[in-house]
Amino acid sequence: MFEIFARYLRTHIEISDDDLELIRIGSIEKRLRKWQPLFQDGDVWLTNCFIASGCLRIYRIGGDGKDHTFRFGVDNWWVTDVESYNHETPSRFDVEALAASTVIIWTKKKWMELMVTIPVLREFQEALMARSYEASQRRIYSLISSSAEEKYNEFQKTYPGVFNQVPLHMVASYLGVSRETVSRLRKELTKRK
Repeated sequence: MFEIFARYLRTHIEISDDDLELIRIGSIEKRLRKWQPLFQDGDVWLTNCFIASGCLRIYRIGGDGKDHTFRFGVDNWWVTDVESYNHETPSRFDVEALAASTVIIWTKKKWMELMVTIPVLREFQEALMARSYEASQRRIYSLISSSAEEKYNEFQKTYPGVFNQVPLHMVASYLGVSRETVSRLRKELTKRK
């Protein structure tokens, strides 16, 4: 599975075989079954996690007992709780596999060492964090300003293929609308095509 990460990394940066080997040696591969948790509420997130294959979601159970999906993660995406990772505090999120998945993990300590040893990796990490921040801003803006149909269409663009992999209530939770609204939108958009 590390080959998937190596290909991914090489599409973003120029990196030597020797540096890739250092990254590989520091990594841990983990296979998850469908519905298996990767992290749970209360865990301190001290890893960087790359999704080599599968589908994961980050979610939180609200005070009202409702499930709130924060984000999905699919092939060649990263998943983390940035606040827990940065401050080494307990996470308030759960992460679970929605399908059989394989992730590649580096401890925070190992990742920091690699970024010192491999400067191009640090540059890549900084660019990745900037893109993540921009995506979060777009998502917040969409949640507060877009119609249900616009959110649905954006979801389809952001997560092509995920719609058929996950239960409808999780898509609704991610979009901040009811399950019935997602079902209605899907029917309406199918009729238009």
